[in-house]
Amino acid sequence: MIADQFVIEVNQLAKRYNREWIFKNFTHTFRSGQTYVITGPNGSGKSTLLQVLWGQLPQSDGKINYLKAGQTIPVDDIFRHVAVAAPYMDLIEELTLTEHLEFHFKLKRPRPGYSIESMIERLYLGSSRDQQIADFSSGMKQRVKLGLAFFTDADVIFLDEPGTNLDEKAFNWYQENLASADLKNSLIFIASNQKSEYSDSAEVISVAGYK
Repeated sequence: MIADQFVIEVNQLAKRYNREWIFKNFTHTFRSGQTYVITGPNGSGKSTLLQVLWGQLPQSDGKINYLKAGQTIPVDDIFRHVAVAAPYMDLIEELTLTEHLEFHFKLKRPRPGYSIESMIERLYLGSSRDQQIADFSSGMKQRVKLGLAFFTDADVIFLDEPGTNLDEKAFNWYQENLASADLKNSLIFIASNQKSEYSDSAEVISVAGYK
């Protein structure tokens, strides 16, 4: 048992758009130190479920409880505890890489032992430190998004289709960081249909089973 374990409890969770149920009757308990993979066909609701779990979208029915060390965390404060990387997440393209990292970590705490310089080196983007994000390739942008999630001192990490736009070298970088000891106590969610994007020890949940 982790002393400051973070737990997300969902009971009969459901989300509906107009008359269509994206998912319903979803009950589960998620705990620190484990990885949970949300699978399902394109358009089945993987991203929607993650967005409900991290508090961006309100659920249509059911309850979500967030607890840290047994203490309830209000949904309005959950953003302080999460880090997100998703293809649809925007970066501030007018900023350079260094400026973007400095801006992000004025709002979020870095993991212990991480500095802006060490993050740039771990991203293998040292030669692009003063380059505007707007000039980055799609793969470089995705690496920055993943880096922001990996390097943030967050209790919960949400990764939606993390391998998007990554070449082989960058994908190996993603796998190495996902397996890093720095994340061993985190609660990790991955929305993916690609087995290579998560480890064999992850618990796989099909959103298609909650229609």
